[in-house]
Amino acid sequence: MRDDSFKTALRYVTHALRSVDRPLLAQLVVIRRCNLSCGYCNEFDKASQPIPFTALRDRIKRLSDLGTLAVTFSGGEPLLHPDIVKIVDGAEKDGMETCVLTNGYLLTKDLIASLNTAGLTRLQISIDNLRPNEASAKSLSVLDRKLRLLADHARFKININTVLGASEEQAEDALVITRRAKEYGFTCSVGLLHNASGTTVPFSSREKEIYEQLGRLSGSINHRLLKWMYQGRLMDGLRLNWKCRAGARFLYICEDGRVRWCSQQRGYPGIPLSEYTVEDIRREFATEKNCSTYCGINCVQLSSYLDRWRGPQRHPDPTSRQDNV
Repeated sequence: MRDDSFKTALRYVTHALRSVDRPLLAQLVVIRRCNLSCGYCNEFDKASQPIPFTALRDRIKRLSDLGTLAVTFSGGEPLLHPDIVKIVDGAEKDGMETCVLTNGYLLTKDLIASLNTAGLTRLQISIDNLRPNEASAKSLSVLDRKLRLLADHARFKININTVLGASEEQAEDALVITRRAKEYGFTCSVGLLHNASGTTVPFSSREKEIYEQLGRLSGSINHRLLKWMYQGRLMDGLRLNWKCRAGARFLYICEDGRVRWCSQQRGYPGIPLSEYTVEDIRREFATEKNCSTYCGINCVQLSSYLDRWRGPQRHPDPTSRQDNV
């Protein structure tokens, strides 16, 4: 499958330069329930019901009205939502690029065909290890047959994400996973494991070596870009100096339909998306976030990067002086 990273980056840059009042990416939770129970994950439960389609349709329409470029559907496990195909189709018809973040377990040939028809732009699967363990069941031994289904039938882009930072053993697994993904023709990316506040801890020398090998294996310009932007400093345990634009360029919409900064900072601003305005975007654009110093959340980093040279963030972090909503 062809790597369209350059075209994607060009659309991203063009959209960002047109106006600072437009979100670049929104992450929309469609269901909090998950079919797995990975030990490191804090983004799921075992009981929540799917968010009603009508509510999600209203949220997607509001994102479109705000000028959002792309929307990512997440959970929990978004493929548990019975209307996931209709959800993707609606966002595509509203002119937004679409992505589904999934553990891959529920993929079938028929579902892939339906997502093709709905116009899904991209699907990402995170694979953490070769065999399931107490930390993660997102394993190559289980998911390899799902990757074959995608390679044979998907017309949308496929990205396989591996995560480093848990252990050197898991880092070695990432090399095997990336090689397998490349055999199928998929693009590959590397994330840095972060804790519940989004903070990344320093890497061992071996983990850094594997990170470099993964970059060579993937052949992706994104790997070099992310290392230069922030991943290289985080792996060395160094502080980041950047302006997080969460709440403006990146919107995280929780299951309650409220805008949060990100998946790990689910308090402020807590405003319903239906009431979120350009004034809110401008305020959050100019609001500093104390949690950004060691932040390893890729989607927020990428959404904020092109605005790093724009205006100081004059508003202090409100979470340091008031309770989260």
